[in-house]
Amino acid sequence: MKNIQLIAILALFTLNACSGNQSKKDDQPIKEEVLYQIKDGKFTEWYPGKKQVKFEGNLDVKGNREGKWAFFSEKGNLLSFTFYDHGKREGYSVVKHPNGRIHYHGEYHLDKMVGIWTTYDVNGKNKQVKDYGQAESE
Repeated sequence: MKNIQLIAILALFTLNACSGNQSKKDDQPIKEEVLYQIKDGKFTEWYPGKKQVKFEGNLDVKGNREGKWAFFSEKGNLLSFTFYDHGKREGYSVVKHPNGRIHYHGEYHLDKMVGIWTTYDVNGKNKQVKDYGQAESE
């Protein structure tokens, strides 16, 4: 009986020692991948692995979006672009379906949709045309 108790105690100590002796890697913090950078007024964001750009565009001196901003698929295909003026959407914008065909396009003025916006289905067939009217004066 004492042998069984001794074996049980030894087994518990062995299990405890094994579980307490995890590899030292587990104690080290996991280094997170930084997936964006701002350099010389240009913002770039990558997909994990940093092999493909996800978003890119310029920033004004206050850090607002400026000029053309583009969004790419993980395969590197352009999926959308929109123009900005000091953080507000201003100008032409295009959004594509994953197959590369245009989903919709139109223009912005002072961050509001203006003029004719056209939407297409995944096969490129015109689905909807909507007129958002004239741009308001500043």
